Amino acid sequence: MTNAAEIVQLTKEVHRIAKGKVADINEINREATFLALNALIESAHAGEAGRGFAVVANQIKVVSTRIDQLTGELNSELIALGDRMMRQLENQDVQRLSDLSLNMIDIVDRNLYERSCDVRWWATDSALVDCAGQPSAESAAHAAGRLAVILANYTVYLDIWVLDLQGRVLANGRPDRYKVANGQSSANTPWFKAAVNTRSGEDYACAEVGRSGALGNSAVATYATAIRENGHAHSRPVGVLAVFFDWEPQASAVVKSVRLSDEEWSRTRCMLVDASHRVIASSDGKGVLEETIDLRPEGKKVGHYRRSDGTVVSFALTPGYESYQGMGWYGVIERKAPNA
Repeated sequence: MTNAAEIVQLTKEVHRIAKGKVADINEINREATFLALNALIESAHAGEAGRGFAVVANQIKVVSTRIDQLTGELNSELIALGDRMMRQLENQDVQRLSDLSLNMIDIVDRNLYERSCDVRWWATDSALVDCAGQPSAESAAHAAGRLAVILANYTVYLDIWVLDLQGRVLANGRPDRYKVANGQSSANTPWFKAAVNTRSGEDYACAEVGRSGALGNSAVATYATAIRENGHAHSRPVGVLAVFFDWEPQASAVVKSVRLSDEEWSRTRCMLVDASHRVIASSDGKGVLEETIDLRPEGKKVGHYRRSDGTVVSFALTPGYESYQGMGWYGVIERKAPNA
């Protein structure tokens, strides 16, 4: 399908051709006017015999004047129509970018909603409840085996931890890769504190995307909830379950899969940014977890604006999905002006 940028270019080309043809008409009209003037001069020299030529010459002048007026009107109308069409097409194009921004963050929301469901569901698993409620070498081994099975079937996670109420890891699903059990403490992390204080098994905690030293410095999105006595939603907490979503490959796939033409990709950057406008994913791979962009939503949930250098910035605030309310993240698309 022809994109809006190509339509704008075609409109400009049509306007260029029409303008050129109008100029040609004007040139021919000037020649006709010049011939009519010469005919008037010659008819005056001819006296009575040239009177008929004078009538024709005057009529040519009238026609030339009318042609000149019409070409002027046509040129003005073509310019106005072309400008209006290009504005409409450009508005449609940037609206499309806003829609694509919304699509990016919506995909992420749906994905993270599943993560919030996973952690709450797995926290009721009897092997994990026993590990947290009655910690022993045997229950830890059983829980680790159960977590390994889960990880084998849910490839979007780096690891899953069972922790006690002091924040110590009792068991994890990949002990051969991440040696965190009986040594790693998460007592002071915001996600652990929030998980311990969840009101029921229906609640969960989540953390901003960040790198985890315990997981090989990988970027993770962490989801956690309390493991409750007997696995009942309203029982007292006996531990915490934390799942670590392998953020980078999943997020990278989202920002690199936006439907843009090759020409658009050559001057476009697609991003996910957090509530502080920190880049948490970028189609060019630059600035992830380091760069903070100058995003100006000005209270709008979805919109766009143009920077002084002509760059169009389109954005969409997380709408959330089902029970997942989102974390104030945005989908953002920056597109430079052609030939910028």
